[in-house]
Amino acid sequence: MSTLVIVESPTKARTIRNYLPSSYRVEASMGHVRDLPQSTSDVPASITDKKVREMGVNVDADFEPIYLVPKDKAKIVKTLKDALKDATELVLATDEDREGESISWHLLQILKPKVPVKRMVFHEITQEAIREAINNCRDIDEGLVRAQETRRILDRLVGYTLSPLLWKKVAYGLSAGRVQSVAVRLLVTRERQRRAFRKGAYWDLKAMLAIGESTDSKKPDNQFEAKLTTLAGRKLATGADFDEATGQVAAGRNVVLLNEVEARALQERLADKAWTVSDLEERPVTRKPSPPFTTSTLQQESNRKLSLSARDTMRTAQSLYEQGYITYMRTDSVHLSSQAVSAARECVEQMYGANYLSPQPRQFTTKSKGAQEAHEAIRPAGSSFRTPQQTGLSGREFQLYDLIWKRTVATQMADARQTQISVQIQVEDAGFRASGKRIDFPGFFRAYVEGSDDPNAAIENQEIILPAMRVGDHPNCRSLDAIGHETQPPARYTEASLVKMLESEGIGRPSTYASIISTIIDRGYAQLVSNALIPTFTAFAVTSLLEKHFPDLVDTSFTAKMERTLDDISTGEVQWLPYLKEFYLGEHGLETQVRDRESQIDPTEARTVELEQLAAKVRIGRYGAYIEVDNGDGMVKASIPKDLTPADLDPEQVETLLRQKTEGPDKVGFHPESGEPIYVLIGAYGPYVQLGDATDENPKPKRASLPKGVTTDNVTLEQAVGLLALPRNLGMHPDGGKVQASLGRFGPYIVHDQGKGVKEYRSLKGDDDVLSISFDRALALLAEPKATRGKRGAAKPLRELGAHPEDGEPVNIYDGPYGAYLKHGKVNASLPEGQTVEEISMDVAVEALNAKAGTKGKKSGAASTTKSKTAASKKAADKDTTEEATAKTTTKKATKSTAKKTATRKTAAAAKKTTSTTRKKLQTAEE
Repeated sequence: MSTLVIVESPTKARTIRNYLPSSYRVEASMGHVRDLPQSTSDVPASITDKKVREMGVNVDADFEPIYLVPKDKAKIVKTLKDALKDATELVLATDEDREGESISWHLLQILKPKVPVKRMVFHEITQEAIREAINNCRDIDEGLVRAQETRRILDRLVGYTLSPLLWKKVAYGLSAGRVQSVAVRLLVTRERQRRAFRKGAYWDLKAMLAIGESTDSKKPDNQFEAKLTTLAGRKLATGADFDEATGQVAAGRNVVLLNEVEARALQERLADKAWTVSDLEERPVTRKPSPPFTTSTLQQESNRKLSLSARDTMRTAQSLYEQGYITYMRTDSVHLSSQAVSAARECVEQMYGANYLSPQPRQFTTKSKGAQEAHEAIRPAGSSFRTPQQTGLSGREFQLYDLIWKRTVATQMADARQTQISVQIQVEDAGFRASGKRIDFPGFFRAYVEGSDDPNAAIENQEIILPAMRVGDHPNCRSLDAIGHETQPPARYTEASLVKMLESEGIGRPSTYASIISTIIDRGYAQLVSNALIPTFTAFAVTSLLEKHFPDLVDTSFTAKMERTLDDISTGEVQWLPYLKEFYLGEHGLETQVRDRESQIDPTEARTVELEQLAAKVRIGRYGAYIEVDNGDGMVKASIPKDLTPADLDPEQVETLLRQKTEGPDKVGFHPESGEPIYVLIGAYGPYVQLGDATDENPKPKRASLPKGVTTDNVTLEQAVGLLALPRNLGMHPDGGKVQASLGRFGPYIVHDQGKGVKEYRSLKGDDDVLSISFDRALALLAEPKATRGKRGAAKPLRELGAHPEDGEPVNIYDGPYGAYLKHGKVNASLPEGQTVEEISMDVAVEALNAKAGTKGKKSGAASTTKSKTAASKKAADKDTTEEATAKTTTKKATKSTAKKTATRKTAAAAKKTTSTTRKKLQTAEE
């Protein structure tokens, strides 16, 4: 007698196998084994309806979905069917959520078992949990399956109905999605606020005061800082008093606004006057620990503390869960089981002492909209918690486990007790305030301080100790400075703050946020710069179109209501079919809206981005965003650099771009050796210098990007000559090979050419200057350990699988911006769903690489026939600053032909990208 257990991944299978008797065979489905078709070529020929083939859903037959087994899953399905032949029982042990329930249901539909079937669920992978789960199986929850299927169909309807409209009206390859489009609108709205923001300026005074004499000359313990807060009985203006739309103090605010002259005059007037402590207040404050992690709060905190993206966080958490280190990582709940509470309290008592325990076991209540309480919060697995050091983990896994362990343990620790101290000091008619903070009992701070890696250091940093003083004391003024301030525009969203906003509004599910953010970046709606999500001009154009013609679909409350309806479908409170019919086919349904409004949408208007206080028009073209202005002699067009954001495009920058186009580039000077002119220009990737003019004999004159901190206004002839001379030969490495300094798209770097195509790179640091860095300094940088992934993407493999069985070339796994991927020669392929870096075998890797290479082969004809023309088109675009197809009359026919073939190439590329993206769990880019 044998039992077949099916889970999603090999890691999970291996861990569970350790806790089950030998009569149990555990296999992995590698995620979903069925999905909607990704292209019409996948649809069976027996389905002839064009609309059904394109949509993958028959909307006229009660929204019947077409489910297919993807080609890369055929071998897995065969393995599962063969395993089932020898089984007397089937146990479906996929995750206990809608996605996992759906996977189990699809397995049931494909395998059609003739043996008894059980549904096994658990939220952690420990021996105790697995044995309890195997003895308490249930049936598949049809409500969860229906809710997931409705969500999948809904996302397909939105994505596949609106995306083609965007292709026609804005640009090819764009996508719309039920949650994605709302998230993009949030980014755009914030950027509009930044653009509308008007800077305000205000001044205040800061004093360094002292009580008596210090006992420590190096670090005076009698000194403290005080800031001006009132003048003649009126509150001093601060940033909070300004209207962001005008840059002036908001109406109705009775505050004193000091300018520089007034602040310095006040500074001079008060400098020698007597200072008196007029009031002193001490107020006790109690701080309670934060709740344990949910999916979204884990993503937020790991982004803030560990600088991990939402996707990296979820990938790492998935690995920790499958190895049995943490409980299930997709949860909205902050509840802890009695087992977890006991384990956490045991940790506190053993590591910090009984006085650090909370008096009573502490529980938390979930407050987020639409939360699902199916699981516990994310916590260390088991009835006793392993400390991070006991796990043997390293790298990201250690860091994330450490974060989860600390947060969980802190929940059962005593409150932190602090004393807030406020001292009012008067000097003539000016009131100053000094603020202090004393930690009377650190409590949970000893284990976990939100936003800090070192709790002990954080406790010290949180304390602001004031010297002992009483009302009536006369501190001495050691210094008095006038300080100028400027108000700051609203901060752009980071991944953490966007996740927080989506969750607070009840939009989407936390488990989908990682893929949504990746899609936004991948589709060109946002750039991730210094952890900030900056929307592009394309995002502005698409958002404006949707706001004008489909306002409900980008309305946060409408989308949140859809989310709640999907929750109600899972409980049977709402019927799925009537809801889909009303949403898509109703009088105001999506299909009706698109059909009625498509003819009303003018493509030229849709490709135009309206920006206040900007005379130039911004349009979206084939090669990116560009500005267009009528200068009296006709329309002048100039490309907008890719790193120039909508909020930062102002009239001065427009003037610079247009002047470069009409008058030619500014000249820095002449090269001291060749005598050729050196120009400074602004291109698609920012400012650069160019040696000489482009001619038929020299169509590509030498160029060099300006390094960070150097602008078109302050670049000197000496700097320009040095940049154009890059790379600089610094010397021969002791191990052989040249060492050079150069500048790339991602900044300055050192490279050691070791021969045979092997090069070692290091980015320059701090004050290192690419034009003056010494050979010794370069050797020191090269001697430092190399990061896993450098700025230029020169990466050390995450894992080396070995030699490819066909050609002997290495097959390696690398960490890319969108996750781990396989590389063999020039072929890159994403890791198949359900596979991990640690578990994937050479056979599975070769299969994925061959599938990717096959996709390339199918489009190679179109690609090769257009290669030369595409290159020519790109060259012409570069020369004309990549304006919107302003080719000369003599090249119109060639451009028309190239455009047609390029469209074919883009179609294949877009289809390939879509296929790769939508292979992931059913919350895809369509959402």
